[in-house]
Amino acid sequence: MKILKLLIVSCLVIFYAQFSNAQAPVKKESFKVYGNCGMCKKTIEASAKAAGVAYANWNTKTKQLSISYDPEVTTTAKVEEAIANSGYDTPDFNGNDSAYNLLHECCKYERKQTANTKNN
Repeated sequence: MKILKLLIVSCLVIFYAQFSNAQAPVKKESFKVYGNCGMCKKTIEASAKAAGVAYANWNTKTKQLSISYDPEVTTTAKVEEAIANSGYDTPDFNGNDSAYNLLHECCKYERKQTANTKNN
């Protein structure tokens, strides 16, 4: 009886190990997000993470946001929209005007027209 229990437990452990090692596909992308400073960096990265990305890093010099995410959880459009809702322009979304007006003075970047104005 002990051998049967040990065999069942061993099979369950092997079964669980196979499924726990299966990782979801990770998609990596980067795109421009307009902003200026370290406060912008915190807001932009937090907005991206709130939209479902696993990793977000915004470079204050190049204005490039690098993200990694599971495409079953979120999309680039959802991430860009979340960032735009916090006041920052992205390639496909203009930052929300109300949110932009509430940004700290050092965070108010020179606004440009983006390719699409899906937000506003």
